[in-house]
Amino acid sequence: MSDVMPGTSPLTDLLRPAQRDGYAVAALSARYRACVRPALEAALELRSPVIVEISQRELGWFGLSPRDFRDALEAAVRDLDFRYPLALHLDHSWEPAVIHAAIDAGFSSVMIDASAQPFEENVRQTRDIVTYAHARGVSVEAELGKLTTTDQLETEGDEALYTVPEEALEFVERTGCDALAVSIGTAHGVYPVKDPKIDFERLEAIRALLPEVPLVLHGGSGLPAATVHRAIALPGGGVSKMNVATDLENALLAAMGGLPRMTSAELDALEPGVRALGLAAVKAEAKDKIEHFVRSAGRAGT
Repeated sequence: MSDVMPGTSPLTDLLRPAQRDGYAVAALSARYRACVRPALEAALELRSPVIVEISQRELGWFGLSPRDFRDALEAAVRDLDFRYPLALHLDHSWEPAVIHAAIDAGFSSVMIDASAQPFEENVRQTRDIVTYAHARGVSVEAELGKLTTTDQLETEGDEALYTVPEEALEFVERTGCDALAVSIGTAHGVYPVKDPKIDFERLEAIRALLPEVPLVLHGGSGLPAATVHRAIALPGGGVSKMNVATDLENALLAAMGGLPRMTSAELDALEPGVRALGLAAVKAEAKDKIEHFVRSAGRAGT
């Protein structure tokens, strides 16, 4: 077993109750070390389960190691006495060395994103990570299908490949992944149109074939609340995890006067009053997503 960070849980411990009870859990990509605390404060004030995450590309850009990110979350949990359901998650990652490092650093769940590979190679790579992670008590999210992107910190490429329901069933059966990210018309980053077209029939078909597997909706930034609500409220439970990254960073930078993207260390070095404005905006944005989009407020109990 790995040294999973105390106070965190496998992804499935958060997602299965969400699927059963008709809500989703926000996966907040904090990106900057300083943004971990306001994300956690939002969940604490709303009594909500929460997933705090960072991707392989974000670790590199913002100058953090998996251990740095774990330490930031652990400090926030301790300072806030946070006791609600919490997962420390590695978002989009494709290099086994990075995924292994996150598991060894105490992440409670990881995502292997081999969705750009042919089906058989995606199966092989995912199965290898599942074997490594499950032996250490860590859950695994995988992706089948490929999202477009307007945010290169998430993934690269602008070609969408929608998830085929029958392939999704075979993929889960052969890999043993714990949660599946599906491509149904969402995109990473913010949307160039007000109401992106989401293939709900495809999502319903995937759910019908995979009644027990938590489904994940990437590209939550910029989606209308009504679209998110519909994706969650499918018969048998819709999506149980919604990723939010770009909206949090945009709120941070806008509140600090429109500063450009910076490293985590550069944010730490800003004048405290300026930084406080940005972090307050991150918290407000996270609370909005938790309360009005995924509707998980109050779901963590008392």
